[in-house]
Amino acid sequence: MRNIQKSIGDNLKNLRRTRGMSLDQTAELTGVSKAMLGQIERGESNPTVTTLWKIAFGLQISFSSLIDDTKANVLFVEKEQICPVMEAGQKYRVYSIFPFDPRRKFEIYTVELEHGYTHHSEKHNEGVEEYITVTSGVLEVTIGKDNYHVKAGDSIRFSANQEHSYRSLDERETVFQLIMYYP
Repeated sequence: MRNIQKSIGDNLKNLRRTRGMSLDQTAELTGVSKAMLGQIERGESNPTVTTLWKIAFGLQISFSSLIDDTKANVLFVEKEQICPVMEAGQKYRVYSIFPFDPRRKFEIYTVELEHGYTHHSEKHNEGVEEYITVTSGVLEVTIGKDNYHVKAGDSIRFSANQEHSYRSLDERETVFQLIMYYP
């Protein structure tokens, strides 16, 4: 199983250095403290999904570019080989299935939400769209002030440049596929 913390740290450090940015500048852009960024770069911290989204949003990069550790032309993905990014004591698990590729402009995740858990997502960059297909359970997607109940087999697409959240309404976990499209 790949070491996700090391991949995140290496990717963040390489991106920051490529752009000639200090930790202070990166902290200012992302809203994540300099100390936390340093811990992430050294692989000493297991950042939450929310922290990774803050970094991605502040640096205007894709979420998966922080966790990607492969550059292969052909990628066969076995879920059991992916170390998920987790939040809230493993109640929210995100598996990067196909990381962002600038030629394709999208990334694909499998997301697992435990019963009753709500994950709040900050707005993404202008033009970013989310495509969700629920594979098991019932997902409540709140976009702004509107709620949508998406059951297994149903899908929803929306502009992600506004606050949105996901909540599992099912008695068991809810699982969904998430495609993030970047214009």
